[in-house]
Amino acid sequence: MTDTARTARAGVPERPTLDGLEETWARRWQEEGTYTFDRSRERSDVYAIDTPPPTVSGELHMGHVFSYTHTDMVARFQRMRGRTVFYPMGWDDNGLPTERRVQNVYGVRCDPSLPYDPQWRPPATPVGEERRKDPTPISRRNFVALCERLTASDEQVFEALWRRLGLSVDWSLTYTTIGRVARATSQRAFLRNLARGEAYQAEAPTLWDVGFATAVAQAELEDRERPGAYHRLRFTGPGGREVLIDTTRPELLPACVALVCHPDDERYADLVGASARTPVFGVEVPVRAHPLADPAKGTGIAMVCTFGDLTDVTWWRELQLDTRVVIGRDGRLLPEPPAGVPAEPYTALAGQTVNGARRTLVGMLADAGDLVGEPREITHPVKFYERGDRPLEIVSTRQWYLRNGGRDARLREELLARGGELRWVPAHMKHRYDHWVGGLTGDWLVSRQRFFGVPVPVWYRLDDAGEPDWSHPLTPDEAMLPVDPSSDPAPGFSESQRGVPGGFVGDPDVLDTWATSSLTPQIVGGWETDPDLFSRVFPMDLRPQGQEIIRTWLFSTVVRAHLEHGVLPWRDAVLSGWILDPDRKKMSKSKGNVVTPMGLLEQHGSDAVRYWAANGKPGMDLAFDPAQIKVGRRLATKLLNASRFALGLGAADALRAPATEPLDRAMLAELSGVVATATSAFDGYDHTAALQATEAFFWRFCDDYIELVKERAYGSGPGADSARAALATALSVQLRLFAPVLPYVAEEVWSWWRYGSVHRATWPTTYEVGRAITGTGDPALLRLAGDALGQVRRAKSERKLSMKAEVPLAEALGPAAVLEQLTVIADDVRAAGRIAKLDLLPDRTPDLVIACAL
Repeated sequence: MTDTARTARAGVPERPTLDGLEETWARRWQEEGTYTFDRSRERSDVYAIDTPPPTVSGELHMGHVFSYTHTDMVARFQRMRGRTVFYPMGWDDNGLPTERRVQNVYGVRCDPSLPYDPQWRPPATPVGEERRKDPTPISRRNFVALCERLTASDEQVFEALWRRLGLSVDWSLTYTTIGRVARATSQRAFLRNLARGEAYQAEAPTLWDVGFATAVAQAELEDRERPGAYHRLRFTGPGGREVLIDTTRPELLPACVALVCHPDDERYADLVGASARTPVFGVEVPVRAHPLADPAKGTGIAMVCTFGDLTDVTWWRELQLDTRVVIGRDGRLLPEPPAGVPAEPYTALAGQTVNGARRTLVGMLADAGDLVGEPREITHPVKFYERGDRPLEIVSTRQWYLRNGGRDARLREELLARGGELRWVPAHMKHRYDHWVGGLTGDWLVSRQRFFGVPVPVWYRLDDAGEPDWSHPLTPDEAMLPVDPSSDPAPGFSESQRGVPGGFVGDPDVLDTWATSSLTPQIVGGWETDPDLFSRVFPMDLRPQGQEIIRTWLFSTVVRAHLEHGVLPWRDAVLSGWILDPDRKKMSKSKGNVVTPMGLLEQHGSDAVRYWAANGKPGMDLAFDPAQIKVGRRLATKLLNASRFALGLGAADALRAPATEPLDRAMLAELSGVVATATSAFDGYDHTAALQATEAFFWRFCDDYIELVKERAYGSGPGADSARAALATALSVQLRLFAPVLPYVAEEVWSWWRYGSVHRATWPTTYEVGRAITGTGDPALLRLAGDALGQVRRAKSERKLSMKAEVPLAEALGPAAVLEQLTVIADDVRAAGRIAKLDLLPDRTPDLVIACAL
């Protein structure tokens, strides 16, 4: 038996209030399992949502409230449509954001060389700035334990806010991206990618964040405008010819491996195939031609360094140039010069930061007379890791990659075709997917040199000299998962053989957080662990997410499902817009203009905040507007009071009775149109259009219809019975239409006179509304009656009379056809307007005019 059958009616309270509804109903929903997923239902009866797991690295903000409310409205609508809704919540708790938060809160840093200290205890309270500048080194195991401790605390805060907001999540399905299930799933998928040749290891130029000390993937880059300067350097060509080069990275001169010009640039045609000598170091480098060289940029000829930027990598790879790496993983110049570079001039640069080396080398160039003119200051885009605060460098490292179509034209076309199969809401967002996939220049770098993440599940044999055999990694059986190669011995080895010749070594890296988040459907759906559940929820129905992570979360999830299952992971993708501040600027933590939601939820109520969120369509930006939240609270309050009034007229006992009077039938006929509009809008993920139609009708229902029929409803006989029946049907239908947006007040009112939960009730249909009408209904009659009553009210207001003042005589002027319609509802208009006598004067005016004698 469901909660719908067992929850009793509460009765109408004497003084209804919005205060306290969240605590009451959140508790009841949890106790009664209102939103529990029914896993016995067939796949056709399931609506599965791949809910975004928010990053647990700080506070939730109004952007989260905005987008998660949208998803919840979908879940509530689909549940009322008869589907059992698979609606989990996850916490994205591994990765760099969590590590950075732990470092800042506790003033620590991870040092993997340190042994585990079971006696170590973190500070009892967050540390100050001085402690952050001189962090305490702790072991990896101590550091990971601290990450787990902080995320567990943050997750409790996040869950409390989501419950307060009224998300209809099945909390028994909650998962974390660092949890045992997620680790096993992520490692299983990686091992299968490896077995199929989709995952591979390579030593290659890698984008490197010096601050986080880790590799960064293409999808995590962003350009930021930064000041710089062009320096003109004098190279020496054949016969002493002067070759001038403009560069913003003079410190990379010892890493120079070639000069490159455009094949059609006649200025340097005679140099191609020859060589030039670098200033200061005197190294001979070849001059080559390549179409990426821009004749209009600088002097038209560029130096290729390993590696200054991604273009250098392209030239290095395609022209098969030498490698001279000078920048290390710590962002400093290496202590020894690369092969072929003289040691004496390099000694002045060794160990310096990039900026320090730049200043030193510019001075050396000037002293040698090879700096031509003064540096020219510019502002130019510099690549950063999206979460970093220092420019990226490119260093040569051994990393794990996953094929994503960046170097495989066939796979690229397959993934583009998957994007075409997906239903995009709004449709234009597909262009971003196509643009990203079409512009990929390399495979997905999935390994990270960090600590709090899913370990790469491989080990390597050590030869007799203690060198790892990178080409034949040792892998675990899937039954062993999850594993941690840094603490678990390799299969067939004992822990005593770790790190010794003839033994083994574990891969020290962890997987990129997206390599785990890209498997959220598999993690929560029970892939390989619960085949029955997986068959009922996968592929899922909906992926709601932010537009800014189409290139990361959405694309990576498509990649994993395509490679493993040969299908899309979901049918529909709904993309959120941005939340803007009052100055129409995007809210973000980095800009310091975010608004945290809990205070607003407590002050105005969750329904009011949800109402604000519902006014933003998918893909459309919405300004944060406290005034709109206040409008939402007024709407919720009006729903309480209007419902109490209607039920006080006896509507509760008239449900399913027929509406026979013309005005009652007219109101229900218009309501039937609202049901059709709202249903179609929700089916199209346009909750805003559904709310607008419902809200507009509700105010007309309150301001016009209830006022027009309340005198009749107070009475007895067929007319009164019809009014009460119409009120009952209208109230029942409107509560269900509002339920996805205003779940608390809709549930509260429903409990006064109906059994069970409104959120388990069936979504209203036009058939249901039509069945309550005897004969037919004309919506125009309700609008006509409202117009007539509005004119009477206006006349009283202009004379500063009470709305209860009697009108001895009123004359209705207008086209005969209009007055003929008015005759049908004249009794209700007279009663509502307190009109003693209403005369109809046809064809005196082109439009309806009610003239009152007061």
